[in-house]
Amino acid sequence: MSQSDEYQAHRLHGIWALTNRELKKWYKAPVIFTLSIIQPILWMGLLGKAMNISALFGSSSLMPQSLTTSIAASLASHQMPALQIPGFMNDLGNLFSGLGNTVLKNTFGTTSYFSFMAVGMIAFTALFTTAFSGMSVVWDRRLGFLNKALSTPVSRGVIIFAKVLSATLRSMFQAGIIILIALAFGLTFGAAFNPIYLLGVFAIIFLVCIGLSSLFIAITIRSTRMETPMAVMNLITLPLMFASNAFFPTSVMPSWLQTVAQFNPMTYTTDAIRQLLVYDTIDFTKVALDFAYVGIFAVIVATIGIVLSWRYLSK
Repeated sequence: MSQSDEYQAHRLHGIWALTNRELKKWYKAPVIFTLSIIQPILWMGLLGKAMNISALFGSSSLMPQSLTTSIAASLASHQMPALQIPGFMNDLGNLFSGLGNTVLKNTFGTTSYFSFMAVGMIAFTALFTTAFSGMSVVWDRRLGFLNKALSTPVSRGVIIFAKVLSATLRSMFQAGIIILIALAFGLTFGAAFNPIYLLGVFAIIFLVCIGLSSLFIAITIRSTRMETPMAVMNLITLPLMFASNAFFPTSVMPSWLQTVAQFNPMTYTTDAIRQLLVYDTIDFTKVALDFAYVGIFAVIVATIGIVLSWRYLSK
């Protein structure tokens, strides 16, 4: 084995050993794992079902009983035959019901707001899982493990990449769980859905998690206090989530917020997942642009994180 081959083998072994250590801290702590799953379940069960936007555009909302009674009385006053009034009212109710579905379809791309919102929960899970990757660096520094890792032949870039990779693998696993739970809650796949598209869903989750975890680590790489990554997480996660199309389409946002959302990688991630899962027709050109944007984001931010680790990661 040549010297370069031996060096590559050592690097791969270092990545696997450090990644496996991070994953063990996760799956050997069932309480933490359970809590990480419960949070998006609560969001789907409470926010997703409480915000029953589909009901706002139902026939009972667009045509309440008071309006029905008023129209029927008006028709009777104009001497419409009594036998014709019920049939006319049924036709009118069907018209309003179809109008509601049309509004939902034009606004959200699907007649089920819960399906629209459940995709946002998948992105929500990825974002909050990767947000804790920066905290892992601080924790290892305080426990003294980072000193030991830096004393080994493993490069600083490998140490950071292992944390990024472990956060990404955790996010992908949790995203799969969330999809199954969303199906139980009422997620409806689009007419164009094909099971093979799930590979595309996990692929774009992989890319965005690489970028997000690298971002959080790069920001907190020199921190020695646990409060710092927590403050950074609170500062960044909510703007990333709500300045995107996770819960509402960007087309109904104010113009200034639409501009912000255009640069948000979460916007492109959720759009690609919705295209593959819940929309009846898929714009593959748009999906390709979503993948390109998120991929470029992941490469740039991961490169910045590795460069910063070479320069600033210390004992």
